[in-house]
Amino acid sequence: MTSNLPQDDLPYKVMAIYKFADLPDVEAIQPALAQLCAGGEIKGTLILAPEGINGTVAGTPAAIDALAEWLFETGAFGDRLAGAEVKYSAASEMPFLRMKVRLKPEIVTLRAPEANPAKTVGTYVEPADWNGLIERNDVVLVDTRNDYEVGLGTFSRALDPKTQTFTEFKDYVETHLDPARDKKVAMFCTGGIRCEKASSYLLSRGFEEVFHLKGGILKYLEVVPEAESRFAGECFVFDERVAVGHGLVEGDATLCRACRHPLTATDRADPAYHEGVSCPYCAHDEAKHAAAQERQKQMELAEKRGGAHLGDGAAVAAADARARKRAEAEASRARNAAAAAKAAKR
Repeated sequence: MTSNLPQDDLPYKVMAIYKFADLPDVEAIQPALAQLCAGGEIKGTLILAPEGINGTVAGTPAAIDALAEWLFETGAFGDRLAGAEVKYSAASEMPFLRMKVRLKPEIVTLRAPEANPAKTVGTYVEPADWNGLIERNDVVLVDTRNDYEVGLGTFSRALDPKTQTFTEFKDYVETHLDPARDKKVAMFCTGGIRCEKASSYLLSRGFEEVFHLKGGILKYLEVVPEAESRFAGECFVFDERVAVGHGLVEGDATLCRACRHPLTATDRADPAYHEGVSCPYCAHDEAKHAAAQERQKQMELAEKRGGAHLGDGAAVAAADARARKRAEAEASRARNAAAAAKAAKR
């Protein structure tokens, strides 16, 4: 199927990537990858682990193209990332505040060593074939994402495990799925990585046939025409765009700055919603409200002064503020020490 991405000439190119691969040397590779991203003014997060790579980054089209060439052709990975799941989209503003290349034990945390997609994985289903599969009565459809993601949008008939972390998915399988009863299980997630690992886990637990959406919801929204789509709502993404819709256009969802829960238009119409301060999901958390209220106040003051409150400018301003506070604290300690020494001489 061809892409339905809009052709708007937006300034930032976003790349989401993951690949389960044998990468025992990621610690040695990490500095060069971080340097390349910094030199290209790329921002986002890349996670490296012995089991593979995962992350989303953004930059100018030229910078992202150079990064892709390094990852797949000229860099230290050689050909080990060949066949990686890669999705590109566009953004009107830089969706990340900084760049991080992190080393972790797993690229997606399940804490189940028996789940190894590099060795055993479920059956990949192309987006073009997904509708036909999930409409079958003998298929159990499971959304492997967390509850706040499911709340923004999902496929009709999909079961919601109501997890808050991916590690809880194992408990859901134990209590709600049965390999003797559920002969065919189809799963999906944002970009494909979680359900790829989940499919490996189910196979290790004795499930006979396990399917998962290749490229995840993002690929489905990219290539399946909206008129044929079975996905209702928006897909949560882990950056400042918050969510995307069909064609991967930026959605209408926003984030609560107090609890970071994604908010729909209905959520924002709730009496408990106060911009930058609270929402229906954290209405009773006074500690979060106090911190968010002060942050919102500072943002509004910065905006009135024409100063920065998000992005690079905010990072610089925050660093300067921390430096001033440290200098003031050190000066205060020095004055106190001098006063104590003077008093001791009397």
